[in-house]
Amino acid sequence: MNLTLCIWRQRSPEDAGGMTTYEVSGISEDMSFLEMLDHLNEELILAGDEPVAFDHDCREGICGACGMVINGRAHGPERTTTCQLHMRHFSDGDTIDIEPWRAAAFPVVKDLVVDRSAFDRVIGAGGYVSVPTGSAPEAHATPVPKPVADLAFEHAECIGCGACVAACPNGSAMLFTSAKVVHLNVLPQGAPERESRVLDMVGAMDDQGFGGCTNTGECATACPKGIPLQSIATMNREYLRATLKGAGRRR
Repeated sequence: MNLTLCIWRQRSPEDAGGMTTYEVSGISEDMSFLEMLDHLNEELILAGDEPVAFDHDCREGICGACGMVINGRAHGPERTTTCQLHMRHFSDGDTIDIEPWRAAAFPVVKDLVVDRSAFDRVIGAGGYVSVPTGSAPEAHATPVPKPVADLAFEHAECIGCGACVAACPNGSAMLFTSAKVVHLNVLPQGAPERESRVLDMVGAMDDQGFGGCTNTGECATACPKGIPLQSIATMNREYLRATLKGAGRRR
């Protein structure tokens, strides 16, 4: 395939940045999207130009590092991570626009790389459970009903890629935060911090500059792991419960 790539190039956070057009040829439909970008970067390096910076790590759809907006959609035309998107979903002669996540809480570092450490600060505010130090507890010491375990596992699948934020017209992190809150709040091990967790994590989310949720549903549509939209409603109920109990934020 021969393709025209319009890629956002930005040398630094202080640089204004802009779209740059590249022509690539000899692209196999069996290549992943990241392999196609590797192909482009090899050509740029051979020509003495600076390669396009983009995040990647596992390339197996697990780590969530490879996020970018492709033709206006988070991760591209398929509901998957960018590393698992293959060029068979494009056609010879296509023009492909490639941009970084666009959100106030995700400042651009360089080209397609954004700083997603705001997610880490949300996690740090309450994404943990208290357990005694020392030897590991017996696996069956705390029974967990299967429906509860299934619900927890469903939300634990969130990989923190940021597609929900990028897809949301408000740049909201409600789906991400709700996945982390619900994952722990439904488990008996998460009960000691149940109220403080939701208050602290929602507070941290607001502090990081994420936008408000207006239930457009784009976040759940873009999520490569299928975190359900109802998770936000569940977190809202948890937040109301904690507020009524007067737990208060600990930070």
